[in-house]
Amino acid sequence: MIRLDQRPDPHASRVARVRNGAGVPDASRRAAGSRPVKRAVHHAQCASRRWAGAAAVAIALAVSAARAAPVAIVAVESVYGDIARRIGGDNVAVASVLVSADKDPHEFEASAETARLLARAKLVIYNGAGYDPWVVRLLSASPSNSRDIIEVSGVARRKAGDNPHLWYDTAAISALARTLAAKLGEIDPAHRPEYAGGLEAFDTSMAPLRKKIAAMRGRYAGTPVTATEPVFEYMADALGLVMRNSRFQLAVMNGTEPGASTIAAFERDLRNRSVKALLYNTQTEEALAVRMRSIADEAGIPVVAITETLPPDETYAQWMLSQLDALDRALARR
Repeated sequence: MIRLDQRPDPHASRVARVRNGAGVPDASRRAAGSRPVKRAVHHAQCASRRWAGAAAVAIALAVSAARAAPVAIVAVESVYGDIARRIGGDNVAVASVLVSADKDPHEFEASAETARLLARAKLVIYNGAGYDPWVVRLLSASPSNSRDIIEVSGVARRKAGDNPHLWYDTAAISALARTLAAKLGEIDPAHRPEYAGGLEAFDTSMAPLRKKIAAMRGRYAGTPVTATEPVFEYMADALGLVMRNSRFQLAVMNGTEPGASTIAAFERDLRNRSVKALLYNTQTEEALAVRMRSIADEAGIPVVAITETLPPDETYAQWMLSQLDALDRALARR
């Protein structure tokens, strides 16, 4: 006979079985066992979201910083500064040193401010070939591993002693544009596609200039002309013109006195109308050059003004085209 107080507890064995995992449906056991895994997954997901959020913030800050700090470029000659702006757009900040079309660039004297400007630059573009030797001295005085340099004469495969007026060589300018776009892409890879687009737009702007050169070459190749300095020499070659009195031009450019026979030959060409135009550099007031201009005026030889420095508010292509238009009108009078 079983006493009521000794009757087995019908729940006791179930509690024991639950504690041991027995009597619990398989799905419940799996749910209970998966809780730690779910917690781990949850923590991992939270950590992933935190990492992604931090990464997004970092990227946003980097983009913001990139937008706030354009590439600082110093283009010694303003013509190269124009090209840098055309290719770099809003992603570059360009300063030029030789900017006045009314002054002789050969007489420029660098100041302490010029030195500071070069020292702060991320990219420096200068002509080379002996045209701006003071740049090399200033760069050597402030060496920097974070500064890139483009020497245009090197890009154009010219050396000291060659004609340094490289902007009148459209092939050299195109080579510079390609080099500049590639260099900006290295310095600022986030905007590489924009620099490629800038290069394409610049090349498109050169099409009318190339067309003008080809047309004038077809009309005037073999025509004799002369000049007070060899500033226009590369363009004259592209046009097929025959440039006379080169010895006189070199002497004037180098600040030396031409020989008496050299001067006489120049004057004879003008008075005998052996040349169809005189290309005159308006940025110099060298006495012999002024004298030759006067003789040309007296002889009825057209005088075509040219400059070494890009005029303000003009692009490279506009500058070249305006001078070619003036020469075209002068040669059409022959």
